[in-house]
Amino acid sequence: MGITTQMLKVKESRKADESMEVKFMIDSGAVYSLVPGKILKKLGVESYREVDFALADGSNISRKVGEAYFELNGEGATAPVIFGEKNDEPLLGATTLEAMGLVLNPFTRTLHPMRMLLG
Repeated sequence: MGITTQMLKVKESRKADESMEVKFMIDSGAVYSLVPGKILKKLGVESYREVDFALADGSNISRKVGEAYFELNGEGATAPVIFGEKNDEPLLGATTLEAMGLVLNPFTRTLHPMRMLLG
């Protein structure tokens, strides 16, 4: 299994003028996405709570969480975002993928539109 990365535009909101391109590692096992806190603060994203997260090694960490707008090829959505700290790498998690209507193909390691069901 390989690592999949994708460049996405991150903004404070859909209508915000300022944005930054961030290279994310796609981790469909992660619930939330993570963006370096310095980038989020520069974009004007504010945290509204602190959340405890379990890591793969069994340890726990606490990180600030807010909301940001993620965009790929002109399409996007708002999703919760973790304020990354020193040595935290940008991650694109399941909540953001679902909000954007995307799914990771595990065979080709590429993003594709999700089949949307109603009801």
